[in-house]
Amino acid sequence: MPTVKKTKIVATLGPATSKKEVLRSMIDAGVDVFRINFSHADYEDVKERVNMIRELNAEMETNTSILADLQGPKLRVGVMAGDVVVSPDDEITFVTGKPFEGNAERVYMNYKEFPRDVKAGERILLDDGKLMFEVVKTNGEDEVLAKVIQGGPLKSKKGVNLPNTNISLPALTPKDIKDAEFAISLEVDWIALSFVRFSQDLIDLQNIINKHSEHKIPIIAKIEKPEAVENIDKIVAYCDGLMVARGDLGVEVPAQEVPLIQKQLVLRAKKARIPVIIATQMMETMITSLTPTRAEVNDVANSVMDGADAVMLSGETSVGNYPVQVIEKMSSILESVEGSDLIHVPHDPPHIRTKRFITKSICYHAATMANDIKAKAISTLTNSGYTAFQISAWRPSAHILVFTSNRRILTQLNLLWGVKAFYYDKFVSTDDTVDDVNRIAFNKGYLQVGDMIISLAAMPIKDKGMVNTLRVSEIESGDI
Repeated sequence: MPTVKKTKIVATLGPATSKKEVLRSMIDAGVDVFRINFSHADYEDVKERVNMIRELNAEMETNTSILADLQGPKLRVGVMAGDVVVSPDDEITFVTGKPFEGNAERVYMNYKEFPRDVKAGERILLDDGKLMFEVVKTNGEDEVLAKVIQGGPLKSKKGVNLPNTNISLPALTPKDIKDAEFAISLEVDWIALSFVRFSQDLIDLQNIINKHSEHKIPIIAKIEKPEAVENIDKIVAYCDGLMVARGDLGVEVPAQEVPLIQKQLVLRAKKARIPVIIATQMMETMITSLTPTRAEVNDVANSVMDGADAVMLSGETSVGNYPVQVIEKMSSILESVEGSDLIHVPHDPPHIRTKRFITKSICYHAATMANDIKAKAISTLTNSGYTAFQISAWRPSAHILVFTSNRRILTQLNLLWGVKAFYYDKFVSTDDTVDDVNRIAFNKGYLQVGDMIISLAAMPIKDKGMVNTLRVSEIESGDI
């Protein structure tokens, strides 16, 4: 029987996952998507890793997906001279311009516009909020004087968050544009954009993709700024998926507000019928330990219960000691909770009559009908992958089997909850095609004699138009 896990696992590549055999074991253990973090990426290394994943897909007959994650405008302090510790009420000057070695009085800041954007009274958070400063004054050019509110060790190259400041930096920095062009040249399956604040950020990335690629590469908006939460409706209209990036989000907004924001974002994604990934510190303990904490197990399980399509691992697989075991552990948590009757992902039937209304309606009714008649599988023929997104969003208990002649989307669809995609290029008459697809599903172990299957297709099949037909059949021994 094929794997039963429907929630997808995204694993970040890094030094711990540089060997092909480790990647193979991770795919076996349940990885669906590999994430390339462009904050720490060497192009040659990335190219090698992408080739390994594609070789493994060919060898293992899998469709493991590749997600390129752009760094975005990450603010950092410079290198410090030795061990520097700051104490409450100390004063320190953040200086832009030419980099220099910092000390307890003066520290380099890599963000040129900082003195112009910041105002007296605003907060500066450093090292995931471990250090906190308040702006005393700025000269508007290259120096900002701040008072220490919460002290501690001031370490080199640590990230800076400005939760109250309206930053003038675009979400796509020159580094991101270069990284995006490189990722597009590798034909990655998804691109994630960090620190999205406005829909324009996504439009800018979309324009870069359109300029450099003939194919659509779907975009994931990473939500980690308070402005993004406020603008979520406009952002959702211009992206193909969301990521709840709880690391920076938990620094930018009070940490205690993140759980409700997570639920709010998942609901918003479900309403838009786009996938949502929950990320950061899910199994953090397993970077160095073979056992996760009870709280981490709960966190992963609750993310599934909220309706997440995918859960993501960062340090656990990029630099952790147990990259394979953490996947096995996560898979077992997902499998044990995702079939529960306690999970209610809200479903509103489609009612806005766009040109795809018929397709949406058929997908919705296929999912609800599959649950009513206890169908084992829903199969769909697709050229764009659109029906896969729709059916996945309705969360049927049946297998979602997607057949396509478009190799480009085979791996893209691997991020979607419950979706299993297969290459299929024999578009003959409808009855023959449906019988053929049923046979493949049976041979791969998704169906048995006596099972019901719902088949969706676009008639006439050869035109590869929008889905307009739903057929219910029972698998009989003579068919197989």
